[in-house]
Amino acid sequence: QVQLVESGGGLVQAGGSLRLSCAASGSFFSINAMGWYRQGPGKQRELVALITSGDSTNYADSVKGRFTISRDNAKNTVYLQMNSLKPEDTAVYYCTARTVPVVGGKRDYWGQGTQVTVSS
Repeated sequence: QVQLVESGGGLVQAGGSLRLSCAASGSFFSINAMGWYRQGPGKQRELVALITSGDSTNYADSVKGRFTISRDNAKNTVYLQMNSLKPEDTAVYYCTARTVPVVGGKRDYWGQGTQVTVSS
């Protein structure tokens, strides 16, 4: 079993910055990738950013140039630095991880979500 705990959400004015953190704990052999999804009011959940164990990254077009995803492998933690925030970024942000168990195939886990609200 793997648990993901997010932190760093909150209320910020447009143009401001926030840094989200997500720490993975539990039993697994390794983590292939970690990332962030978000779901705004009345919208579908969408991929924001992804980072693999090889440090390859992928971003949604809407956040390129403003958000940066990074990892601390020693802490099994992923971060999302969000700059130049816009009201359109308001959403619940969810951390996700793809793990390799000691026995069996890959498994995906999700955090509980953290609210990010950007005021105009």
